[in-house]
Amino acid sequence: MKQFLIFIGKTLLILLLLAVILDVLYTSVYLQSSTRGKIEQVYNSKSQKFDVVILGSSRANNHFVTPLFEQKGLRAFNYGMSGGHLFEASLLLKLMIERKYVIKNVVLEADLNLSNEKRDEGVSSHFLPFLHQSQTIANHFSNETDFASMYYVPFYRYVAFDAKIGFRELFNVVQQKPTTLLDNSGYYPLYKNPKANMKNDLTNLKPLQNKYFEEIKQLCKENNINFIAIMTPMCSNTKGMNYFEKVKKLYPEIHNYENVVIVDQYFSSCGHLNDAGARKFTSVIIKDFFKQ
Repeated sequence: MKQFLIFIGKTLLILLLLAVILDVLYTSVYLQSSTRGKIEQVYNSKSQKFDVVILGSSRANNHFVTPLFEQKGLRAFNYGMSGGHLFEASLLLKLMIERKYVIKNVVLEADLNLSNEKRDEGVSSHFLPFLHQSQTIANHFSNETDFASMYYVPFYRYVAFDAKIGFRELFNVVQQKPTTLLDNSGYYPLYKNPKANMKNDLTNLKPLQNKYFEEIKQLCKENNINFIAIMTPMCSNTKGMNYFEKVKKLYPEIHNYENVVIVDQYFSSCGHLNDAGARKFTSVIIKDFFKQ
């Protein structure tokens, strides 16, 4: 019995040491990554200057055509992330400020993403390799129910989110396999999709007094960044469009542009403009907010 317990103890110790070694190895690789995604790029970057930084979900990533800002002489980057929530947008801005980014304007897509304060499991996982290196990231995740296991159990976060930051992604980082996420200064164009769903229903969606929207607004105020919050277009065949009126009532400072582009030919799906629609929309935004 004694020998069996000793064997079990040694086995557990070996597994713990292996987990620690793998944790250190994976983390060290991600600390060298800056070309595969927006989160890694910001975390591993130094101070930069931007006239315009765009934040939000896919409705930012696919709607704000960064090259059009650049044609007007504005240095811009679209940090919108498909699937992302305001949880991730707030943390990304915190990291930019921590790295001494000089930002004149933050354009935040704030519409459907106001309806929840949850993190997106897939997008937020890309912050996790840096959980022990960054107090900012640790603090941001500290109220999450799985924080203790992610923070204190070696290698747990890489196993739990293997599909996003596990071996395959690690191998791609080592191989420096390119992605399209950083192309076009972060803007990801969509095109006409004949099979797209051109209907949507926002009837049960309710905007919240959103913690992370408030964080972004406060960060901009504290760092002398002009804050521009914008509701972006939806297709015409959408039920519950009074959602946008509810947003405006809750947050009068958010500019409502949901009806600037309404013809279906400009949409790739009901909630996402195609490239032609995004260019039409972005041109209006530049005209209204960046005349000079």
